[in-house]
Amino acid sequence: MRLIFLGPPGAGKGTQATRIVAKHGIPQLSTGDMLRAAVAAGTPIGVKAKAVMDAGGLVSDEIVIGIVADRIEEPDAKKGFILDGFPRTLAQAEALDKMLASKGLKLDTVLELKVDQAKLVDRIIKRAEEARAAGQPVRKDDDPEVFKTRLEAYNRDTAVVAPYYAARGQVIDIDGMQPIDVVTAAIEKALAGH
Repeated sequence: MRLIFLGPPGAGKGTQATRIVAKHGIPQLSTGDMLRAAVAAGTPIGVKAKAVMDAGGLVSDEIVIGIVADRIEEPDAKKGFILDGFPRTLAQAEALDKMLASKGLKLDTVLELKVDQAKLVDRIIKRAEEARAAGQPVRKDDDPEVFKTRLEAYNRDTAVVAPYYAARGQVIDIDGMQPIDVVTAAIEKALAGH
């Protein structure tokens, strides 16, 4: 099962991906985590990434795709994987398709969590309040102003990825505004149909 989770920040992708990982035993692949691991391990692609990051630059799509390509070769990803937060652009989506095809693989499903973006800010404020009340640290991206900036970036750069996959008949829309367990049930139903 090779999945991509799409949806704006705060839609619940991470929460739902964690549940799929637990149920299906496939890894959730975060490009940030993979990048840090490749740099720490000193892999050839990690060395390239470190040089770019040390110079203060943004890691290229080519490097990110290389890191994803290396990571999906690891034993825990043989049964599949979840990409959460990647691809972020149309160029990355096209590069991902080419890389998977070169390995004789393809995506099984693209799940898009559909949410009311106006209500997302309220959700983020509530999440920050709940964390504070529980004595937990508040995530940096749960600051409403930081969140609004992330949402603008999503709408500018990433929202075009869903239509790319939809044109291939790969997108399943999930109502992300429902309670967490209802969203999980909808996702499981969608995955059972594939």
